[in-house]
Amino acid sequence: MKVHKFSVAPMLDWTDRHCRYFYRAMSEQALLYSEMVTTGAILYGDQDRHLYFEEQGPVALQLGGSDPIDLAKAAKIGESYGYSEINLNCGCPSDRVQKGRFGACLMEEPALVADCYQAMSEATTLPVTIKTRIGIDHEESYEFLAKFIDAVSERGCDHFILHARKAWLSGLSPKENREIPPLNYDRVFEIKQNYPHLSIALNGGVQTVAESAALLDKVDSVMLGRSIYHHPYQMSDVDIMLYGREQEKLSRFEVIMAMESYITKHLNQGGRLNHVARHMLGLFHEVPKSRLWRRYLSENMHKEGADFQVLLTAYQKMMAE
Repeated sequence: MKVHKFSVAPMLDWTDRHCRYFYRAMSEQALLYSEMVTTGAILYGDQDRHLYFEEQGPVALQLGGSDPIDLAKAAKIGESYGYSEINLNCGCPSDRVQKGRFGACLMEEPALVADCYQAMSEATTLPVTIKTRIGIDHEESYEFLAKFIDAVSERGCDHFILHARKAWLSGLSPKENREIPPLNYDRVFEIKQNYPHLSIALNGGVQTVAESAALLDKVDSVMLGRSIYHHPYQMSDVDIMLYGREQEKLSRFEVIMAMESYITKHLNQGGRLNHVARHMLGLFHEVPKSRLWRRYLSENMHKEGADFQVLLTAYQKMMAE
């Protein structure tokens, strides 16, 4: 499989198709992940609502589930929608996910994960990957993680995304699980060193594209999440810093204009401006007077009849200051 040096993490309620289209306007090369979609939502729900997308370039579909047959069916459907990779979530610690017997609790069942991987890989021609933690609860030894990787890689999985924190399955909220368990990059580096034949991506705590570039000396890929969402203009650095693109990056205003036709089409199909614009609130992060941009969008993007002009007016008000 092609190893992407950089990816944006799957983030529930954030990395929808509108968000990804916005990111793609700034980077052709980054691998973008969908929100986690459960097998039940795909097999018994509105498939187009969960799976349809328009952005070009590599997009991975992250699945939540633990039944090999259902995961195989969902993977095959995902392939038909044009995704370039299928990923299994073995890292989410939320109570709701655990009740469905998937997410981080699957680290306790490496044989089941191996069965899930095999079923998915036999159902699709796409690469199938695993995203997981480095441990759960009191199980945080190297041996625990290595046992999990051994079980799944023996069935053919050659790409793992490791969130460099363990997960507490009870007592911490998902937000706390992203912040309280300490980062342990050395554990991820150790896995890469001892499994040189596997592609290992590091996730967790990385704040900038420049940090990602430095980490590529020790891992094959780096995944950023919330730091990109809150500071999305970093996406314009990805192709230049990590993939050697020589052309100039778009200005922030050019990024806005690159979204015009997409937003207009979305509105003409019955969508609302805030579906897209909410992901653009951080576009001017760290730019003087950026609060004027955020304030105007926040106050106006939800209004009936709001259109692309709201973005232009927000920009003009900020620049006038």
